[in-house]
Order: sequence, then C-alpha cells, then structure tokens
Amino acid sequence: MQFLENSLIELITQTSTNLPPDVRAAMQHVIGSEKPSTQSSQALSIIASNIDMAQQDEGPICQDTGMPTFIVHTPVGVNQITIRKAILAATAEATKRGKLRPNSVDSLTGKNSGNNLGEETPVVHFEQWEQDEIEVKLLLKGGGCENKNIQYSLPAVLDHLGRADRDLEGVRKCILHAVWQAQGQGCAPGAVGVCIGSDRAHGYMLAKMQLFRTLDDVNPNPELAKLEAEIMEEANKIGVGAMGFGGNASLIGCKIGAANRLPASFFVSVAYDCWAFRRLGVRLDANSGAITGWIYRDPERAVQKMAQTEQFPLTGREVVLHPPLTEEQMRALKVGDVVLITGECFTGRDAVHKHLMKTPPPVDLHGAVLYHCGPVMLKEGEEWKIKAAGPTTSSREEPYQADVIRNYGVRAVVGKGGMGAKTLAALKECGAVYLNAIGGAAQYYARSVKKVKGVHLIDFGIPEAMWHLDVENFIAIVTMDAHGNSLHADVEKETGARLEEMKR
Repeated sequence: MQFLENSLIELITQTSTNLPPDVRAAMQHVIGSEKPSTQSSQALSIIASNIDMAQQDEGPICQDTGMPTFIVHTPVGVNQITIRKAILAATAEATKRGKLRPNSVDSLTGKNSGNNLGEETPVVHFEQWEQDEIEVKLLLKGGGCENKNIQYSLPAVLDHLGRADRDLEGVRKCILHAVWQAQGQGCAPGAVGVCIGSDRAHGYMLAKMQLFRTLDDVNPNPELAKLEAEIMEEANKIGVGAMGFGGNASLIGCKIGAANRLPASFFVSVAYDCWAFRRLGVRLDANSGAITGWIYRDPERAVQKMAQTEQFPLTGREVVLHPPLTEEQMRALKVGDVVLITGECFTGRDAVHKHLMKTPPPVDLHGAVLYHCGPVMLKEGEEWKIKAAGPTTSSREEPYQADVIRNYGVRAVVGKGGMGAKTLAALKECGAVYLNAIGGAAQYYARSVKKVKGVHLIDFGIPEAMWHLDVENFIAIVTMDAHGNSLHADVEKETGARLEEMKR
C-alpha cells in the first residue's frame, strides 16, 4: 500500500479545489438562467470566477472545508485499520498544505487541534464489497450549509405551508420548507439530500448519502423520481436566488431516498449542501493503493471554464470605502449599493464575538470593518499567507453583534446571509451597515487581500483568530443599511408569500 497516502492526499486536494462536472453543469445552467444586472447575477459572476480560480491555483473553493466525510468500500480481507491510518495521515498532510482548513475543535475545551484530527474527526464509514478494488468517496460540506440541515417529524405544521401529513405530499412540503428556511445562510443555490423514514440518527446519515448521487441522475424509484422533478421546478419558483438575494435559482439538485421506519415515527431528514458542492471519489488498487480511476470526473477531459471574465463587471457606480469609516459615510449608503473596500479590516467570528462581551478588543475598532471570516492561513517563514478567505454565516453572531457595534464603534460588518432585528436596530442607532460578501468565494476574496498585517487571539485557532488584513477593492453589497432596511427580511417575506401559494 505504498501509494495509498499520496492517493488520498490527491483525492482531498481535488475535492477541495475542483468542482465535479455535474455540479459545474448545474451551475452553468443557473448562471445562464438568471436575469442580468441583478444582485443574484452579480453574485453568480463572482461564484463563476471563484470556481475557475480554485481549480487553476489548487486552492480551496470555500475556506470552510467542513467535516471531511469518507465512504470506503473494501474487498474482503483488506486491512481497514491500515486504510484508516492512511486517511488520518492524508487529512493532516492536506491541512498542512492548505487544502483543508483546520476545523477540528474539541467540544469541551474549544481548542482547535490544528490538523483536522480529533475525536471522531474525520468521519470515516467502512463497508465491504465483493469487488477487487478499494473505493473511497469524499464529501466536504461546510458548516454554513450543515447548520441549515433540518429534520421534520410528521405530522407537523409548517410556516406558510400548513399541515404536512405522513405521505408524499407532506414530504414535498417539508423539502420546500427546507429550501426556503436556508435562505442565503446556506449559500444558495444549494442541493438537498433527503431521507424519508428511518430513525433520527440514521435518517440524517442516509440523507447525506443521497448527496453522493450525481445531480443529473434519475431516481430508480418512479414515485421518488417524480417528486424530485417536482421539487426542482417548485423550489426554483420560491425566489430565494443566489446568496438569498432573490432570483430564479434556489436549488441545483434534489435527491431523495426512503427507508423503513417505526410505526410511531415518520421523519423527513434533509441534508442541505451549498453551491460549492465538493464531492469526489477514487478507485484504488487493493495491493498498492495507487489510483486506478476517478469517480464523478475524468482527469483526461479539459475542465470547463465557468466565467466569461475573471473580473466582476463594474459599472462605475460602486462606492469606494477607505477605513476608518465615518457615520456620515455609512448613513449615505442604502440597500443595494455595491462597495469596494480598500484599506485595513479585521476578521472576527464566533470566539472573537464571545470574547468581546467581557474583554475589550486587542485593536481599535472605531470606524473599522469587521469581517466574519475564518480564513485558511499558512505561515511561510515569519509571514502569514492567506490561502482562502470567503465570508462565514453571520447569523451566529446575532446574540453579540449589536453590543460590539455599540461598544466599540464598528462601522461596517461583512459576512453572508444577513443578520436579525437586534443587529438591524444597532445599525440604525449607531450609523453602521451590513455588507454581504459572496459565500464560498474564498479564492476570489483571497486575491483582494494584499497583506496579512498581523494576528491577535491566535490561541483561538486559525479560523477563530482575529486577523489584521490589508485589502484592495474588496467587493460587497449593502444588504442592511443605517435606515432600518434589510434585503434579507424583504426576501424572506416575499419568498414566504410564494411558498404559501404552493400549499395545494
């Protein structure tokens, strides 16, 4: 098995950096179907460029490389302990090379292991089969979309859809509700894997296993094939759109399976994945561990370029911002404005926000841009180099953000998916704005970072530390302004009304 570890490193690298052809085709269709010059089309333009950049540079498509989930099939007699050890070694090495972000955090101490290894990390499932080769499939599913997974226990009453009963019509309502509730926090357009039945724990696993199907396949069960097609048509009429900005495309795939259940339970488990749908596989020689073939992709075929141009189409109406920012500048902005930030900004996400509730920040945040981002960083000599730097889901900071704005003078918060009423009130009171960057566009935004000027609170781990960045022409859209307006609240209301029309 002398080639096994290197084969697994290549699998991890390609999964993290190179979207499979079926996902590329689905995204190409979405890009072509969106109305030009809308906020969704602007987001899709950045997404297309990011997909190309990631493949060209072998950099992570999204900085959140998630919880690596390996599905391994082995011939009878192959030592699974050897394979598990190789998976762990390959995961640590891929993290060291910057292909994975260190994401394994001790749930009791909050300490990041730094190498993606830890209790039950990564996730590895083994099964035997009666074939001669080893098969390894890998899914990288980030925390933003993982947080939008949802499980329903039927019968239930759903927002805008009413009662969902224990039948396929009830299942249909659950899936549509799952797409709607994800909004921009799951980095739409997304894909859903669904399990009808089973128990709570296994149902979620089976739902995630549906994501290993290709987006263009046809369910062998005619009833489920019909339901998948209906969901694809109806979900894209809800109007969530790219990044939750409103638009024509909310879903790129719906894959449904069914399992037997207990008489007392009827669960519908939904695994939501984002547009950065990272899933690949390899076949390996059972003696040497060398790659004999790829699943989902053909390395001999040229990778289809996604973007028409590598640059976001600027109109000349963009607002250029140079931090530190003033209240007057922020009150002049309104929802829908596109901004270009050049100058200093600071990252801060879950651990930083909690820290700021009891302890002053290690830097002066008056007039600052605070970026909800957990980057991929590598240290080269004495300097840190940024390898991926897209936004994280901002809603997790809702319990803290208003206090941070009021107490420390932050003028602009950058993230994805928007924030709630408490933050919106603080923006209006203090004269600050929320800027939506494009989720998953980790390579696009990494190129906006000209220098890593320093790091604070590094004990929190690389993703959670406060990074001091120098950015140039960092592009984002005002989605919550200092006048009490929120694009996210408007889209949620509008899409809820459309969902209500699908009651039947």
